[in-house]
Amino acid sequence: MDGISNESKAAILAEALPYIQRYNGSIVVIKYGGNAMINPELKDSVMQDVVLLTQVGIKVVLVHGGGPEINDTLSKMNIKSTFVNGLRQTDEQTMAVVQMVLAGKVNKDLVNLIGNTGGKALGLSGIDGHMIEARKINEVLGYAGEIVSVDATPILNAFGAGYIPVIATIGYDKEGKVYNINADDAASAIAAKLEAACLIFLTDIKGIMKDPKDETSLIPEMTAETAEKLISEGVIKDGMIPKARCCIEAIKKGVKKVFIIDGRVPHSLLIEMLSDKGIGTMFK
Repeated sequence: MDGISNESKAAILAEALPYIQRYNGSIVVIKYGGNAMINPELKDSVMQDVVLLTQVGIKVVLVHGGGPEINDTLSKMNIKSTFVNGLRQTDEQTMAVVQMVLAGKVNKDLVNLIGNTGGKALGLSGIDGHMIEARKINEVLGYAGEIVSVDATPILNAFGAGYIPVIATIGYDKEGKVYNINADDAASAIAAKLEAACLIFLTDIKGIMKDPKDETSLIPEMTAETAEKLISEGVIKDGMIPKARCCIEAIKKGVKKVFIIDGRVPHSLLIEMLSDKGIGTMFK
């Protein structure tokens, strides 16, 4: 806050106080991905926000993907990536790489970064404590899985020990197979299971817009019913449809508010949660 007058600093804190009081003790699930996960400055900004939210009494769950890192590793190993309707076709060899990159490198890098930012994080995957049970979507997609159920016990245990749970989206089945889970789906299911106060998707766009080419057409808030209508009308289309459906599903299952916000904006989490401005689309 260097360069800001004392009066401005006081005004910022006064504006944030009611939101801090409102969210104190509540659970907030953040789905972390996109450019905010690749750009080092934005990554630092997100981790600072996560730590600060935790320090003011909010229970943060960080759910992450890692598509670019998986693609890079597969490329270096000369393993071809194929996508069907936006989902990675995952054979046994690809699944081994996904598990290694997500539950290994990406997850532990985030845990380490949170620690270096002054927080306490615990890295988990959906396999740990059998948190995310999954099943095969279809034979074509191989080990790309859909969620059967979520056991929140490992997350609640992490909270109890004072840690920020950082979750890699890998699931298991009762035959011992491991599955690659879409991170949006996992965040939505985890938020619903925890009855979270809110679920936040950090993305590479401002939010949902009436015209995707016109950022001034941002829709600041909508209900689940409105979202369904906009999907049927073709306003919400292409890659935004599955993300919007995750938002709708979370709301229907009891999550109080769901946000799609622009992760390219530094400290977008704090702006959305602790100020009057709001910068994305809110489902309620």
